[in-house]
Amino acid sequence: MTAEPSLKDSDIAKIAARIDRPIVLVGLMGAGKSTVGRRLASMLARDFIDADDAIEEAAQRNVSEIFEEFGEAYFRDGERRVIARLIDENSGVIATGGGAFVDPETRALILDRAIAVWIDCDIDTLVERTSRRSHRPLLRTGDPKEILTRLLDEREPYYSQAQVRVLSEDGPHKDTARAIIEAIDRWL
Repeated sequence: MTAEPSLKDSDIAKIAARIDRPIVLVGLMGAGKSTVGRRLASMLARDFIDADDAIEEAAQRNVSEIFEEFGEAYFRDGERRVIARLIDENSGVIATGGGAFVDPETRALILDRAIAVWIDCDIDTLVERTSRRSHRPLLRTGDPKEILTRLLDEREPYYSQAQVRVLSEDGPHKDTARAIIEAIDRWL
């Protein structure tokens, strides 16, 4: 059972004023980076952008098409350039794709110029959340629980380098957003 966040609405504006760079959300697919990110941005009165959406807009094709046509190395290079641009242009909240923070150059960029927040989540919750949509190409090739477990094992050493880590549980997105604000406040 998670304790109720102690943060009051009146405190959020004070904390928001102390945040002097973008907040970049990292973690596995299904952790809530986009949904929690929108709520977090709203609570902080900041802009929200999903890096994958920005990549697709810049490339005029979807992420899976870019992977299929040009390969992962090409995608990661473009992803890094888009994230760098978003960090330069945006003092809000940026949600990244699950693999972005694994790339060493992208991770260094985020750690240097933003506040990286790892939204961690247990595997069973990830499986349930990712089963709601069919747009996850990595989960189409086998058992989602096995794939997500393997991805977490591979990526945890990278995600754990984020300045802030918050556990996302199966509850309202506002609770996770408040937990992120509290964790950032403690980190600042």
